[in-house]
Amino acid sequence: MTRPRFNRILLKLSGEALMGPGQFGIDPETVAGLAAEIAAAKAQGHELCLVIGGGNIFRGMAAAARGFDRATGDYMGMLATVMNALAVQNALEKQGVDTRVQSAIPMASVSEPYIRRRALRHIEKGRIVIFAAGTGNPYFTTDTAAALRAAEMGCDALFKGTSVDGVYDADPKKVADARRYDALSYSRVLADNLKVMDAAAVALCRDNEIPIVVFNIRQPGNLAQVLAGEGTATIVQTEGA
Repeated sequence: MTRPRFNRILLKLSGEALMGPGQFGIDPETVAGLAAEIAAAKAQGHELCLVIGGGNIFRGMAAAARGFDRATGDYMGMLATVMNALAVQNALEKQGVDTRVQSAIPMASVSEPYIRRRALRHIEKGRIVIFAAGTGNPYFTTDTAAALRAAEMGCDALFKGTSVDGVYDADPKKVADARRYDALSYSRVLADNLKVMDAAAVALCRDNEIPIVVFNIRQPGNLAQVLAGEGTATIVQTEGA
């Protein structure tokens, strides 16, 4: 299936994408490989901004299940995303890419505060902006933060890098004959409870007509292919688009 080629995109990465072969934490070689792919996409002329999860370090939901207050757990998870953002920033700048980290929780010593107009100006100047600390509020996931920032930055699409090559009707790691979709509508994703992103994020993308492209970020070179409208991925968009 041929997909459109988008110019300004928000790339959403899970924290697990930074783990590499490990069970938790940040693997420098894996981060360097991701940075090289992102730098190559930038060199193709794409305008990029990033949101990175924190699940490789801390998950607010998991902490809540173990007895933490949910809000406290979510704040701890937000701080984990700042650590991941700094790791990716460091790797990108080693590739010669100019970056800025903007945090929804002010941390003047390590990042800029999130200011929409400043972020837009950075993107216009060719910098990659990494948005950290989610929305700055508990009870919202980094998926929702990604959808929000994509809308605020006027992105053409939201690209979600995962460990599988699209959206399936069942977990392909557990169900051998799971069916992969080439394209879906937002309504189908919500009605069938397909695990693309959380419902708030999907609804936000639907309301702002921002396509969601789900692809395998762990396959070397796949980001460039998918950005070019090639490769294997699933696109979630308005029905009939």
